[in-house]
Amino acid sequence: MTEIFVPEGSWTFDGEVLRIVPGGDGVHELRRTLGELAVPLAAIGGVSFEPSRKGGSLQLRLRPGADPLADVVAGRLTGPADPYRLAVPRERTGAAEYLVDEVRNALTLEQVPSGPAEAFLLPGPAVPVSAAAGDGTVSFDGERIRLEWTLFAGSGKESAGPQAFLLPDVEGVEWAPQHGLGYGFLRFRLRGGPPAKAPEKDLHCLAWGVQRYGGTTALVAAAVLARLARLPADPPALPAGGSGEQDALLRRVAELESHDTVIRRLGELGELHRSGVLTDDEFAAAKRSLLRRLEDT
Repeated sequence: MTEIFVPEGSWTFDGEVLRIVPGGDGVHELRRTLGELAVPLAAIGGVSFEPSRKGGSLQLRLRPGADPLADVVAGRLTGPADPYRLAVPRERTGAAEYLVDEVRNALTLEQVPSGPAEAFLLPGPAVPVSAAAGDGTVSFDGERIRLEWTLFAGSGKESAGPQAFLLPDVEGVEWAPQHGLGYGFLRFRLRGGPPAKAPEKDLHCLAWGVQRYGGTTALVAAAVLARLARLPADPPALPAGGSGEQDALLRRVAELESHDTVIRRLGELGELHRSGVLTDDEFAAAKRSLLRRLEDT
């Protein structure tokens, strides 16, 4: 067991999991809200210690595709807001360097690839999760996303009123911090939805011009991205044309394939629940969604 404790938090490595616990007072709101992280060795792409005049900092790099939060922020969550960074005072630099050596040795011994992971290895932020920034608030309960506007919203958003949509209607999620004179934003791209507008005018987008990181909006984005990856695949599209009998046969094949997919996904959900990746509420919500699809087939 290798560990380091500093005012900003602690990192503990047991050879298989790197456990990251945020500290108390003075720790960035996003890190406090995110809470403790258990990062499996297979999710780690690298680790380093960066020395400075007052000590230095530990920096963890996740493999692409291993963590929904790391993927959605794409390296733009920096400094004290970065949950994978730990500021280390001068008197603890030796412990930090030792931890780096231990993690690197484990990565070498286990031959962990540095390339993209095939699926998320971290579950993402827990739900329900919400955030407030700039022109509105956003909440996500695992099934539904809701946007409500504040007094800072433009007339278009104010006139349209609150927006709500279900997770299966979402095609993708984008997050960017505020930079220069531009807006930071959290945008949801809907299937078949209109083209994206400027963040301050987009009804599916939260925009902010003061808070660099938009409070905890990145956690909402990561929670949505993680659960989008767990949605069942779309049923195969039917080819156009053909006789009535052929069309009926193709529809039946699509139904059977969809049925088999749902059954397989139910088994995968059960494994994720038993292993602790999914909470009871997340498992129940995902199971209800799959069962509704099974009834439709």
